[in-house]
Amino acid sequence: MQSLSLKVFNTGGCVMERRNCNNNNINKRKCNIIVACSSPSSSSSSSSSEKKNGEKNQTLSAYISSSQTYALLKQKMEVAAKSEDYKEAARIRDSMRSFEEEEPVLRLRTLMKDAIKNEKFEDAARYRDELKLIAPYSLLKCSSDTTTLGVRVQVRSVYIESRSRPSKGQYFYAYRIRITNNSERPVQLLRRHWVITDGNGKVENVWGIGVIGEQPVILPNTGFEYSSACPLSTPSGRMEGDFEMKHTDKLGSPSFNVAIAPFSLCIIGEESDTM
Repeated sequence: MQSLSLKVFNTGGCVMERRNCNNNNINKRKCNIIVACSSPSSSSSSSSSEKKNGEKNQTLSAYISSSQTYALLKQKMEVAAKSEDYKEAARIRDSMRSFEEEEPVLRLRTLMKDAIKNEKFEDAARYRDELKLIAPYSLLKCSSDTTTLGVRVQVRSVYIESRSRPSKGQYFYAYRIRITNNSERPVQLLRRHWVITDGNGKVENVWGIGVIGEQPVILPNTGFEYSSACPLSTPSGRMEGDFEMKHTDKLGSPSFNVAIAPFSLCIIGEESDTM
C-alpha cells in the first residue's frame, strides 16, 4: 500500500518520502501497539469475547465479499456501456439493483438515504442503528471537514473504476484536499502523515515532506488545493492523519499539527459533493 501524489494545479515532479515507523523517526511519531491479553482465570469471558470477535470478523468478511461483487458488476457495466453493448449494460444495471435490494448493508444505506431525503428522520435513525450493529464501518462518510488553530482541512474521496481491477484485488481511490487558512497568520505546510486502514483492519502509516512535491505557504484568508490517490487491496478502507505546519511571520516559530479527520475509501460513494 502506498500514497501516490497527483499534481493538479502546477507542473513538475512529484516527490513523496515514506518512512517506516521506528524509534529513530525524525518526525518524532510514536507507534501505538495494542496488545490483547487473556487471563487463564477468565476463560469464560475470553470465550465470549472471541465469539463476538468471530461474529464481527464474519460480518466484515461478508461485507468485503459483497463490496467486491458490487465493484465487479460496476466495472462490467462500464465496459459494456463503452463498447455500446447497451443491452448487456442494462442487464448488469438490473442485476446491481437487485443486489442492492438483497445485500443488507447496501439495502439499509439506501433506505436511510431515502428516509433522510423524505424527512422521515425516525426511520433514518432506525436504519442507522441497524447499520451500527451489523456494519459500523460502513457509516463513515467519503468526506471530512475539521479545523485546527484556524486552519481548515476538507477532504473528499472517490472510487476510480477505470484504474481498479476488482478481480485482482486492486482498488484505486482518488481524494481532493482543500486547506483554508482562516487564521490571521501565514502558515507553511512542512510534512504530512497518513494513517491508512484497509477493509481487513491492516494499518499503515505514511510520512512525507510537504504535499505533491511542495511545502506551500498559505496566507491568511487564502487556500491551497491538491489531489492525490491511494490504492487498496480491499474494496473499502479509511484514511486520517495530520499536516505539520508552522507560522512564517516570526522566526523560530514552533511547528504544530493540523488534523485531517477520518474519511472512508468506498466503492459506494455519496451522491452529494460537500466541497
